[in-house]
Amino acid sequence: MRISTVTMFEQSVSSMNRQQSEFMRVGQQIASGKRVVNPSDDPQAASRAVRVSQSIAVTQQYGDARVGARNSLSQQESILNSVSDTLASAKTKLVQAANGTLTDADRDSVASELRGMYEAMIGQANATDGNGRYLFGGYQDGSEPFVRAADGSVNYVGDTNVRAQQVDSSRLMPVADNGITIFQSVHSGAGYVAEADPGNTGSATFNGPKVVDVTDPAYGDPFTIDFQVTAGVTTYTVNGGPAQAWAEGVPVLAGGLSMTFEGQPADGDSFQMDVATNMNTDVFRSFEKALAVLENPAQTPAEQAALENTLNTVMREFDNSLDNVLTNRASVGARLNELDVLDSVAGNRTLNYEQNLSDLVDLDYVEAISEYTLRQVGLQAAQKAFVDVKGMSLFEFL
Repeated sequence: MRISTVTMFEQSVSSMNRQQSEFMRVGQQIASGKRVVNPSDDPQAASRAVRVSQSIAVTQQYGDARVGARNSLSQQESILNSVSDTLASAKTKLVQAANGTLTDADRDSVASELRGMYEAMIGQANATDGNGRYLFGGYQDGSEPFVRAADGSVNYVGDTNVRAQQVDSSRLMPVADNGITIFQSVHSGAGYVAEADPGNTGSATFNGPKVVDVTDPAYGDPFTIDFQVTAGVTTYTVNGGPAQAWAEGVPVLAGGLSMTFEGQPADGDSFQMDVATNMNTDVFRSFEKALAVLENPAQTPAEQAALENTLNTVMREFDNSLDNVLTNRASVGARLNELDVLDSVAGNRTLNYEQNLSDLVDLDYVEAISEYTLRQVGLQAAQKAFVDVKGMSLFEFL
């Protein structure tokens, strides 16, 4: 069969192009360090590599989310640390104010310091994060969550929601607690709080309540102790029950609790006891009650008794508020620790993904260099063959 010169040239050129294409493909692999440069190099590996790359990108996005969550929680932890210090200092000032040797001027001086702490607490409650959002406003984080009313009291105007962030595929983490949780709540195990009725006119002051029997069937119920004075004889009733004889310093028992009274109650004086969650749980209201009695003179026995009773109540409320803040601070610390664990897990996961991706697309340099050399020899051989074929013509001998 006769083979035309054109056919021989076309076959030689095709062979050179094929060898050059393979040579350049291997050279591109060596230059990029990737075995799969184009999807056509290994379609199955390229498809799997896309999925692994997407998993790495998602893991990195969760990592960025954890950075934001950590910043928010760290700021909240710092604020809660300041709040706990403020409450501890306020409790110290109340202990100082309860000293019976202080004059009205002395108590007014203590009230000035306490008001400074009160203002600082408001500022802490209205703290913002690095993006200008209020930490403790819930979803209403565009404006101050705690505002002053016309009467000077502080009210919460945020909502009860808790901002959360997806920090891992299966973890939606709260990153900012609302103001009610921090400043207007107490721990469920806070126990009982006692409070004198604001309308009391006697000089009786209370000590307690103290728990004496948690197995009492009525333990956990609210109690109201009312005093009656008839013909110089003082009696009391518990929740409107039968009248009982009262003596100064003798404990009054109710539902596994003990209250001791000093001084002389007036007819109609009343004292309430209830679990802390049913009494005042607003730390700002506690400050306001303390400031109200410290900034007003206490000259009469009734005013002295009101001062002492209010300070006793507020000190216990401060203790409960401090326990609540410390509990929430511990929760924040636990979430920060969890973020560290999630970072560690994500780091290991990323390493696994990167190893899988490397197995799929990375180049074996030893094998590639060997193939590169082979393709280079093949290309040179094709070029030499073309030169030889090109010279096979009768015209060369004419």
